[in-house]
Amino acid sequence: MKKNKGKVNTTEKEFVFGFRAGRNDCVLKVPLQFPVQENVSDLHGRLMLLHKIPCFVENELRSTLSMFIESETIQDYDREAELALQRLTTGEVDINQLTNTWAKTYSETTLEHARPEEPSWDEDFADVYHELIHSPASDTLLNLEHNYFVSVSELISERDMELKKLQERQATEMDKVMQELGKTMTDQDVNAVASQHFDAQQVLENKWANELKQVTHIQKQEYQEWVIKLHQDMQNPNNSTINEEIKVQQSQLTEESEPGVRLYEEQRQLEESFTIHLGAQLKTMHNLRLVRADILDFCKHRRHGSRGTKLRRLQTALSLYSSSLCGLVLLVDNRVNSYSGIKRDFATVSKECTDFHFPRLEEQLEVVQQVMLYARSQTSKHKDQPEVPRNGSSCEDKNQNVEKNSSNILPGEFYISRHSNLSEVHIVFHLCVDDNVRSGNITAREPAIMGLRNILKVCCTHDVTNITIPLLLVHDMSEEMTIPWCLRRAELVFKCVKGFMMEMASWDGGISRTVQFLVPQSISEEMFYQLSNMLPQIFRVSSTLTLTSKR
Repeated sequence: MKKNKGKVNTTEKEFVFGFRAGRNDCVLKVPLQFPVQENVSDLHGRLMLLHKIPCFVENELRSTLSMFIESETIQDYDREAELALQRLTTGEVDINQLTNTWAKTYSETTLEHARPEEPSWDEDFADVYHELIHSPASDTLLNLEHNYFVSVSELISERDMELKKLQERQATEMDKVMQELGKTMTDQDVNAVASQHFDAQQVLENKWANELKQVTHIQKQEYQEWVIKLHQDMQNPNNSTINEEIKVQQSQLTEESEPGVRLYEEQRQLEESFTIHLGAQLKTMHNLRLVRADILDFCKHRRHGSRGTKLRRLQTALSLYSSSLCGLVLLVDNRVNSYSGIKRDFATVSKECTDFHFPRLEEQLEVVQQVMLYARSQTSKHKDQPEVPRNGSSCEDKNQNVEKNSSNILPGEFYISRHSNLSEVHIVFHLCVDDNVRSGNITAREPAIMGLRNILKVCCTHDVTNITIPLLLVHDMSEEMTIPWCLRRAELVFKCVKGFMMEMASWDGGISRTVQFLVPQSISEEMFYQLSNMLPQIFRVSSTLTLTSKR
């Protein structure tokens, strides 16, 4: 027996097992490290495989190995206990220090001695806001939020105007340079001018980005301090100034746009609503809606008052800290950023209004990237363990894993962002899809379909009772998306979502939910009505059917 040097005090002992095979007496001698870290059954299996032990002594080897490990482990514990008692009797260990350590450990690991968790600022502010938004001060909160929104919108308009003037000036300058190309200008001169233009745009964009970030930070701080102060004033019934504070700017949110000016040219929005009952024995009622609209319409605020603007803002605010949250599925690529496509458009919308409750979208995406890199690193550790090749497939899988970028997500995976500054949405599920969703031969095992199932499961476990899903798994129509293509895709998504909704009963106990199927704005009315006829056939609608259209 010998001791190994290192942080962990381990000892090596030899395990001896004798057995008879035919006329031969065999002895198995194996060195073992104590304390034994691995499972006894796994160790027994390795010994059987590596040393080619006959199967008729398998049970005997298992019992002998278990008894050996148990007895040697007990002896080691007894030996350490004797040495600890000797150090205590000889005075090598301070009794007071030892008792204090024991008391501290006991108090830290026992619930009755644990310290109560101190509430954070976010939790306190959430409780205060939830109480105020359900009080007569709700109009005041909405008016203040709207004023901040108008202020940020004006700042963004100034930024866009200045960027537009810079681009026009640079375009004129580039035209002059191109006219002189080959005469007084060379290709190097053109590249230099283009580089200067790019640097000037970057400087201007960074300047406005920093200013916008500073303004939203100040607004958030002022808003939170004002909410806390208003709540404290409302707790004092003798405060005479509270009514004046609540009545400040009551009519700001309800102002109408200027006559003859149409800031938002909205196309005709079509909606159809259905009520269904799903379940085998205990049926649960759900609401289904088929909507033709742009997906960002559920996120945009209107600067000037329009029909239902105040009601939408109020409804979103009332359910912000509740068990009836609203979610939306946004189809994105495999990069976790907001630099291109629908992600850039969504980021632009989220910046138009300050989020007074949650971090900015960029900060949330940074956290997602860090968590994803950590998860990928943990997964790669398990994949790096040597495995026995089977039919050559492990080599191919390894090559595929090397080619994948650890900073990207896979199709069917999604990340979540939280928002309080969107029109009708609290939670956005960023679902990763690839170009395969534009083909016409996907099945129910498509990663995007399985991603919808996982999203619905998250909705059940996190109180999201209203979810908006892109029915065709695309946000924009293209030439290959014909009427048969749309009908096949809608039928597939309808059937899969119906199956997922029937699973909800086992996930949440049968809670009524609203599922909105969204189709692109560019789809024709004829196609929309064909889809609306398909939905009740698949879901077997047995209750109400409502058709509404908005202009």
